[in-house]
Amino acid sequence: MGLCISRRRRAGLALCAALFFQGPVLARADIWSYEESGVIHFTNIPPSGQNAHNWRVEWKSGPGKAAVISGTAGAAGCEHSRADVVPSRDISPERYSRYDAMILEAATAYALPEALLRAVMHVESDYDPRVVSCAGARGLMQLMPDVASEQRVSDVFDPRQNILGGARLLRQLANRFRGDLVLTIAGYHAGPGAVQKYGGVPPYETTQRYVYAVLERYQHYKANAHATGSVPTH
Repeated sequence: MGLCISRRRRAGLALCAALFFQGPVLARADIWSYEESGVIHFTNIPPSGQNAHNWRVEWKSGPGKAAVISGTAGAAGCEHSRADVVPSRDISPERYSRYDAMILEAATAYALPEALLRAVMHVESDYDPRVVSCAGARGLMQLMPDVASEQRVSDVFDPRQNILGGARLLRQLANRFRGDLVLTIAGYHAGPGAVQKYGGVPPYETTQRYVYAVLERYQHYKANAHATGSVPTH
């Protein structure tokens, strides 16, 4: 895994992307351990049975939207499965252009690259406004209930409201992290507090995978702006 996905700050996005995409695809990293007679045992398989309580989490996937471990914030429904409560069902090719006007409006209103909004939306919901994650995130850009409230989104399943709310959050994060694209993306997933705490991308497996996926989509949409209708990046 490249340094740009560690706790260290990046000198520049171009260098970060180069290092990042040379690394391997991140593997699942939920690890449990327990000690018995001086021997420490590890497993990446969720413990079950009568001795399950003896195991403790060595690596957890994070707070908020990143939560997948029982007992962490926002993890209701994620204890036994990471599958979406309401998965993406829209498989029509038209979905990728259905929200063009709304994406352009949000990108213009908050001075964001349209490619970034598309990348986040693609990874979050695959352009389906009805998706609900196991952690409770909803809609196209998967807003958590508290975030939707903070961003003045009264109907989280209304595509326009949801997209504008997600874009407003991205703008706030970009301002907070001085335009650092990687930290902005990480903050969208794990929360700005977690990014601040670790001085970079948090050591949450789900957030690291998320940053990788969004950056990959972002580069794709930038390269194909003529085909997607994306505006030039700022």
